[in-house]
Amino acid sequence: MIRHTLTTTTSDPPRPPPSIIALIESAKALTDLTSICRASPHLSGLIFAAEDFALDLSITRTPSLLEFLFARSAIVTAARAHDLPNVIDLVCTHYKGDAGLATLAEECAGGKALGFNGKQVIHPSQVETVQNVYGPGKEEVEWAVRVCMGDEKADKAGKGAWTMDGKMIDAPVSGKARAVVKKAEQAGWNVAALREQWKGQEPE
Repeated sequence: MIRHTLTTTTSDPPRPPPSIIALIESAKALTDLTSICRASPHLSGLIFAAEDFALDLSITRTPSLLEFLFARSAIVTAARAHDLPNVIDLVCTHYKGDAGLATLAEECAGGKALGFNGKQVIHPSQVETVQNVYGPGKEEVEWAVRVCMGDEKADKAGKGAWTMDGKMIDAPVSGKARAVVKKAEQAGWNVAALREQWKGQEPE
């Protein structure tokens, strides 16, 4: 019998737990999303592998990506339902020249609108565009800070819903604003300065 003994010393730094991201690349995977999302406590997200998915279903990828709409929506919905923080959209196969970057930006905007919070890249030239689109922009961050500032005052006044710029702000909207602010902080935005700038924001 061979006995293996694992020893550690107090000087060994603790190892972080593994982080797993599952590729969704077939019809079977799509129909088993619930089981996949529950498969491991170390699962941190889902990735849509569109090219493999297209091969499995014998479908042709088009510029509109409409043939993937059901799958993409299902993947985002499953990730959100199981509190997975990462949901990564399909690869953009165009990467050369201005036309390729324009296609990439369009795909990123579409993916973000569907609820994805990241995109796979196949070339270093794609990284900046993906970060710019998926990262919070100036207008979005300012809107989120204004909502948070107004919502804090509305909450103190006992208001469940209020108005900003003629639009209703309720719990789901303020929740989205807080998520944007959190993402902005992670991206390096000076949120404290923006809070100071908009400290006079009042709920209408």
